[in-house]
Amino acid sequence: MTDFPYQIIGFDLDGTLLDTSPELTASVNHTLALAGLPPLTLDEIKPMVGLGAKHMLQVGLERAGNRDPQALRDYLPVLLDHYGAHLGSASPPYPGLLDAMARFDAMGVKMAVVTNKYERFALKLLTQVGLIDRFGAVIGGDTMGKGKAKPDRAPIDEMIRRCGGEPGVTPAAFIGDSIYDVMAAHNAGIPCVAVSFGFLHQPVDELGADAIIDHYDEFMPTLERIACL
Repeated sequence: MTDFPYQIIGFDLDGTLLDTSPELTASVNHTLALAGLPPLTLDEIKPMVGLGAKHMLQVGLERAGNRDPQALRDYLPVLLDHYGAHLGSASPPYPGLLDAMARFDAMGVKMAVVTNKYERFALKLLTQVGLIDRFGAVIGGDTMGKGKAKPDRAPIDEMIRRCGGEPGVTPAAFIGDSIYDVMAAHNAGIPCVAVSFGFLHQPVDELGADAIIDHYDEFMPTLERIACL
């Protein structure tokens, strides 16, 4: 272990670790087609990502012209089935990510994923893209039980425990693209870096993160800088 200031680095998944928008768009449009509705573009669907599959489909149905609550109940299983069957088909890592991860590995820094995606989907996706073995823990939105997903601190604390640390003691940091990521990290007492390239629901500088990066080349020096603040 070097004198790097953190022993554990946590990553959000969608919009932070991987650009999952292409396969999410495919699943939404598959579902809309079965509902007899027109497709949406990638740019229309991107802002829907990150708040859960139900929210994504609800907004998608509404934008495509269907506001019937029953349609949401009927087609949510269709969306989930299609998405589960095509996980990893079009979810590339963001530029610079793999190099940053290699540097963390070389320093003995443990990495983990904390996402509000269902745990089973997160595990399958990371397996399909060949990254599952790089992480000491994968915490999903359902891992900690009802009401214990981000922005609650519980998944961040569990991430630290599963990586061999102690919440509130072991130095850790988190990176994400949403207010939920920032709140969860801060609720757990650790710093959070926001990415400007994620699935943003508001301007990145309004998230309240400790720092913002535009590319993963900036991640390590940014972590070192905020550790000195």
